[in-house]
Parts: sequence; C-alpha cells; structure tokens
Amino acid sequence: MSLEDLKDSNHRGNAPAGPVAVANPGPLGLSAFALTTFVLSLFNVGAGVPSGGPVQVVTGLACFYGGITQMLAGMWEFKVGNNFGATAFTSYGAFWLSYAAILIPGFGIVPAYEGATIDPHALDNALGIFLLSWGFFTFIMWIATLRSTVALSSMFFVLTLTFFFLAAGHLAHLEAGNYPTRVGGGLGIVTALLAWYNAAAGLYVPTATFVRLPVGPLGRTHSE
Repeated sequence: MSLEDLKDSNHRGNAPAGPVAVANPGPLGLSAFALTTFVLSLFNVGAGVPSGGPVQVVTGLACFYGGITQMLAGMWEFKVGNNFGATAFTSYGAFWLSYAAILIPGFGIVPAYEGATIDPHALDNALGIFLLSWGFFTFIMWIATLRSTVALSSMFFVLTLTFFFLAAGHLAHLEAGNYPTRVGGGLGIVTALLAWYNAAAGLYVPTATFVRLPVGPLGRTHSE
C-alpha cells in the first residue's frame, strides 16, 4: 500500500459519519400500552377472575412491558423529535410503573391505608383521585390529537372515559365488581384494541407487507 493510499484511508476514517436512521418507536409503545391495558381490563369486567378480585398477575406486565418498555419508547420518541409521542409514552409508562408499585407489597402503599384509625374508604378515595387525575391528563392529550387521525383520537377519547369510570367506581365507595368498574373495564378493552390497531397501522409499511390499515386523517386548516 502506498503512502497516498494510507492518506486516503485515514481521510475516509476521519470523515464525519452520516445521519443514523432511527426506527419508529410508536408501534412498540402502543403495543406495550395495549397489551397491559387489555389484560387488566379483562379482569375489571370479570373475565377469568371476579371483577374487583385480585389482579396481581398484571404486575409483571405493568413493570416491564407497559412500564419500562413504554418509557423507553417515549425516550426514543424524543430522539425522532415527536413531542406528543414522547409525552404520551413516557407518561403512561410511568402510570403503569406507579400502578405496579401499588400492587407490590414491598412498597407498603396498600397496608398504609389499612390501619384501624384510618377512614375505611381512604384507599378507595386515594385510588379514585389517582385515576381521576390520569383522566384529566388523558383529556389534555386527547385535545392534542384533534388534528391527527380518527384512530388515534378515538383511542385517547375512549381512554379518557375509561379513567373516569374507573375513578367513579372507587370514589362512590361501591362494592368490588361494581357497575362503573365493569364499564371502565369494557372501555379499557376498546382502548386496547384501538391501541393495537394504531400500532399495526404503523407496522404495516410497504417494505414489510401489502396490508394497509386506514387511520382516517383529520382535517387541516385552510392555511396549510
């Protein structure tokens, strides 16, 4: 190899690298949200276990798939410059992690409400406020989807109702398996199916499959 060849090789080695392609993290985040929501919502409607019964089997999903995986998708959305996706996935990933913490005895959350001197409805009130607050946040997120697609906007709208019905079941101090909780579970199932649909629409690209899923783009302003 000549001296000129070495110089040319060194020049190529020091050349700035081109832009690194980043995959779309949306389908991953939506899938993590969908599956975790689907399983818990089935329990809320009484499928497999009585509505209002133990739901600890969802703890692993809430920690690792709905929680950590979805938060990672949120971080990757920051990388691709999607502010909405980053906010949504990071927030709902944190929701599932916080929900898992409630179910994990080591955090001591539920036992803290079981003292004899505590209002017997204290835990219900706390869970109701927790879910109601997430309903308010989801409503804000829904407003941000009104110029996106029908599929995405519908998902956030139904999720808003899901949180409100689940919150009502706790704040009304009703028995386990009550009507609002069952309705919230049914709405959660619809939310999960819509999330899976949105995930599939993002996965079904021309380079992967001939299947296309319409998402229904919403209207734009005349100035655009």
